Amino acid sequence: MFFRKPRRAMWPLLATVLSALWFLSPANTARAAGIALDVVDLEDLALAPESFYNGSDFAGGFTSRGAFFNNTFTDFGGGFTAWEGWSYSNVTDQTTNSFTNQYAAYNPPGGGGAGGSPNYAVAFAFNPGDATIDLPAGTMPASVEITNTTWAALVMLTGDPNGFAKQFGGPSGNDPDFFRLTITGLDDTDTAVGAVEFYLADYRFTDNSQDFVIDQWTTVDLTSLAGATKLSFGLESSDTGPFGMNTPAYFALDNLVLVPVPEPGSFMLAAIGGAVVCWLSASRRRTR
Repeated sequence: MFFRKPRRAMWPLLATVLSALWFLSPANTARAAGIALDVVDLEDLALAPESFYNGSDFAGGFTSRGAFFNNTFTDFGGGFTAWEGWSYSNVTDQTTNSFTNQYAAYNPPGGGGAGGSPNYAVAFAFNPGDATIDLPAGTMPASVEITNTTWAALVMLTGDPNGFAKQFGGPSGNDPDFFRLTITGLDDTDTAVGAVEFYLADYRFTDNSQDFVIDQWTTVDLTSLAGATKLSFGLESSDTGPFGMNTPAYFALDNLVLVPVPEPGSFMLAAIGGAVVCWLSASRRRTR
């Protein structure tokens, strides 16, 4: 098998196909068509300054801009409670390395949401699938902004003051530690359509100067999850013990960008049609 250099008349066809593939990206399709992107920014949820919602009303979750964030809240009595899934917050504490600071996004120096906005979501996802987002009907994901929480980041950077979780890199700085987020797209039957990995921290580099802990809102491309109607989030850490992760199993999320689901086949048919036109045009020129 070998690759033959395309004849000059083939270049219009190849250009059309490549352009079609570019436009098939949901975000680019929406922009090119002048369609407004829906942004789930949590700013439609009311909060007092420096406060959070963690599901203590047993509502089972909350909705922002049409997207549903799951939540499970448990009251054990005697003042002992727990939650998993999602909360939302505007807490800006960037310095407290403690369980008492589980609702702050890590975005020094001032903290807060992406782009300087107040609100953002915080996930506690000790087990894969603990945190999910049901997307509004007729939309699919394009991108999202992610960062660590302050507590998780400071534990990885300096260790847990109580000795429960390690400082990433260890005493020598050479331990190949990592903290990884996996975002899985699920369709209406809960079948995975794809997954995107994002490292909240990565110390696996040979050159320790490349090691990092995410400390700012970072855009994650989700266009490979086209066809998803739900997003499921899972965390993995190199620092684990008999009961699972020692690293605090939290991350923060803001500005989930959604685009409309195109009508079935519409963009692909347009691309094929354009390619056929170019092919016929090239064929006519060759036969003259």
